[in-house]
Amino acid sequence: MVKEIDVKGRIIGSNQPSFIIAELSANHNQDFQLAVDTIKAAKEAGADAIKLQTYTPDTMTIDCNNDHFIIKGGTVWDGQSLYELYKKAYTPWDWQPKLKKIAEDIGLIFFSTPFDYTAVDFLEEMDVVLYKVSSFEITDIPLIEYIASKNKPMIISTGIATISDINDALAVCKKAKNDQIILFKCTSAYPAPFEEINLRMIPEFEKKFKALVGLSDHSLGCSISIAAVAIGAKVIEKHFTIDRKIGGPDSKFSMEPSEFKQMVTSIREVEKSLGKISYELSEKSKKSRELSARSLFVVKDIKKGGCINENNIRSIRPGYGLLPKFFNKVIGKKVNTDIKRGTPLSWKLFEEVNE
Repeated sequence: MVKEIDVKGRIIGSNQPSFIIAELSANHNQDFQLAVDTIKAAKEAGADAIKLQTYTPDTMTIDCNNDHFIIKGGTVWDGQSLYELYKKAYTPWDWQPKLKKIAEDIGLIFFSTPFDYTAVDFLEEMDVVLYKVSSFEITDIPLIEYIASKNKPMIISTGIATISDINDALAVCKKAKNDQIILFKCTSAYPAPFEEINLRMIPEFEKKFKALVGLSDHSLGCSISIAAVAIGAKVIEKHFTIDRKIGGPDSKFSMEPSEFKQMVTSIREVEKSLGKISYELSEKSKKSRELSARSLFVVKDIKKGGCINENNIRSIRPGYGLLPKFFNKVIGKKVNTDIKRGTPLSWKLFEEVNE
């Protein structure tokens, strides 16, 4: 797999700032203007990209209300049929080219998750620069192969995936000669409980699959995304809404603009703090060492020819003298000049210069 991926001039990789995605999802509530306002708010909050989902209820499932098609299991959507949920949540296709232009005009990268071949074809006509494979589509190997064949960068989410599923998905991408893959650690629970997130899988994914790794974060708050960047995530995705109070299928686990902005600010601070592997002191640390580290100072006047003893030198701040580790080595040595109290001890003050 590649170490860096170029998405419309934005480089995603190990020495680059994290790529931060605002997921619009269903947070438009079937209101075009709300979708536009949400995209603009995401830009203001610091997002690098906006992501949509491209499907219709009929490309996702069938309109059937028997028990197989009713959502249950403790989700925020329990009691609804799949068809009913997707009818509320889908983004009308005729909006999407317009939203793409709006997003790109303000400097956001626009992309989507396709859920079937027709969605891929539609997005290809729009010339999207990036695709995402949903967690729940990771077992749809023919669809993944079709997306991979377009030779665009791909995010593959692993929320419901076994290791075999991941291997199968990567293998079919390789078969399609597409190595521009980002694996997403994801917990497919909405919202995701902290104890099920397993951030340690991020460096494990990177090591095992030799891929760039990101996080699709469905937890509440921003602490998990910030921690993910600290341990190696190159991409962060969060659901985004203008206001949770307006409701909608995904509103309960979506971030509002002020929260998203704080997350982005914190991530950028963490990125700066990660720095590089180096034992060299920064200039500020060197100055702090001079001012605050202990060193050997003369604390009583010493005449030329006098001897250093435990009463006329001490280990004190600041750090302009010899290191304290030389204390026993200098005891008993004669000095070659008069030395006043408050003078930092140095080798040149002795009859024999020791370096």
